[in-house]
Amino acid sequence: MKSVRVGGIPEDLYAALRRQTRLNNRPIAAEIVALLKTQVPTARELLERRALLKKIERMQSKKPRGRGPFPSTEEMLREDRSR
Repeated sequence: MKSVRVGGIPEDLYAALRRQTRLNNRPIAAEIVALLKTQVPTARELLERRALLKKIERMQSKKPRGRGPFPSTEEMLREDRSR
């Protein structure tokens, strides 16, 4: 596993990170890794997002199917009122 050393963290940000580590009962390093996992997508996640976006765009570009064998709401109301 790779390691990274970060300096120059503002005091207020570091204090917020310490509070969060206490709430989650984790060491700072584990908290930073958890934050990175949620905020920085991997190459695989980016590919999956692009594939999902393409699928959504394909679905949106399709014309809606016809009404099918079912009557419209207006037709059902008219039929009900004519009884």
